[in-house]
Amino acid sequence: MTETILVLNAGSSSIKFQLFAVDADDKLIRRMKGQIDGIGTRPRLFVKAKEGETFVDQSWPATSVSDSPAALEKAMTWLQHQLGGELPSAIGHRVAHGGPDFGEPTMIDDGVLERLERLSPLAPLHQPNNLAPIRAIRSRRPGLLQVACFDTAFHRGHAEVAQRYAIPDALHRDGIRRYGFHGLSYEYIAKALPRTAPAIADRRVVVAHLGSGASMCAIKSGRSVDSTMGFTALDGLPMGTRPGQIDPGILLYLMNANGWDAVRLERFLYLECGLKGLSGVSNDMRDLLASNAPLAKLAVDYFVYRILHETGALASVMGGIDGFVFTGGIGENAASVRSRVCQGLAWIGIDLDEGANAQGGPCISAKGSRVSAWVIPTDEERMIARHTLDLCRRKAAA
Repeated sequence: MTETILVLNAGSSSIKFQLFAVDADDKLIRRMKGQIDGIGTRPRLFVKAKEGETFVDQSWPATSVSDSPAALEKAMTWLQHQLGGELPSAIGHRVAHGGPDFGEPTMIDDGVLERLERLSPLAPLHQPNNLAPIRAIRSRRPGLLQVACFDTAFHRGHAEVAQRYAIPDALHRDGIRRYGFHGLSYEYIAKALPRTAPAIADRRVVVAHLGSGASMCAIKSGRSVDSTMGFTALDGLPMGTRPGQIDPGILLYLMNANGWDAVRLERFLYLECGLKGLSGVSNDMRDLLASNAPLAKLAVDYFVYRILHETGALASVMGGIDGFVFTGGIGENAASVRSRVCQGLAWIGIDLDEGANAQGGPCISAKGSRVSAWVIPTDEERMIARHTLDLCRRKAAA
């Protein structure tokens, strides 16, 4: 039987997955990618094979797939049938927050799962959904090896001044510090640079992961130096429904003047702000770019402004910048956003090639540009599969 690695990325109403085969040289070959979405409303399994053609498109009544465990069981049963009755060799999971204790991919047992569940208040949109399939699989298939890969892990080598908040040391020791997120994406980009942009691979690079969740990272010699996100995934850039940087005094004001409690504040910060709150139109950049509404235009202007603002800060902590990389859904697909960012960074040395940008790159800066600009698609799932396989190999050799 061919060894396979399954990667799961679970959300509140969908479960995305990819299946990788492992060849004789431990090279990962993507066999299929798919998802079950519409959980509890219009559940649908949609899978594409590695060539991109539709492999399966199947729907069920809402009552038969009413929650994530039921959806997961449907997906696992279907995958097991495709594998001739066998299960994947291991499953890798994207887990948003590793806290102070988990700085590298970790095999999951009951103790690890319990410690990760305690971190759910720090990533309430992600952590509970990430952990739900882990618990379901441990219940139904306890012998199946599962690995947690953390979005915070790539940033764990930050200098202390980059990790700290200006708070009492006792709180820092309790784990209140800057963690950073989107680490799996940044790690993939760092490993892709020697192949795609070798001239800047070991130099000073700012990477912008722009999507519904958005952040930026300073990478120097392939390592994370600083990130725009901190203790939670709320800080830094404005996102689809999250505000990014915000004066904490505003939250105190809303508590005191409006009587908001923690539950109301959490809903505000995670679901009502960002591009959606600012525009009053949508949390989707495609809608905002297509809209003539003044506040939609303002939301796009603000998004670009904050990217420019954070680029200056990240470049300064590296002592300069040699390359800029766009990735994520907006970064890879919104040429107009890339154009505006690069034009705003002309002072830093980026000379944009508008034709290359319209074509999507990978290099979108003009020949001779002092700072090169790139579009590099991220592949967090492949990064998770690689970590999972490497951990399996270490376990086998122990």
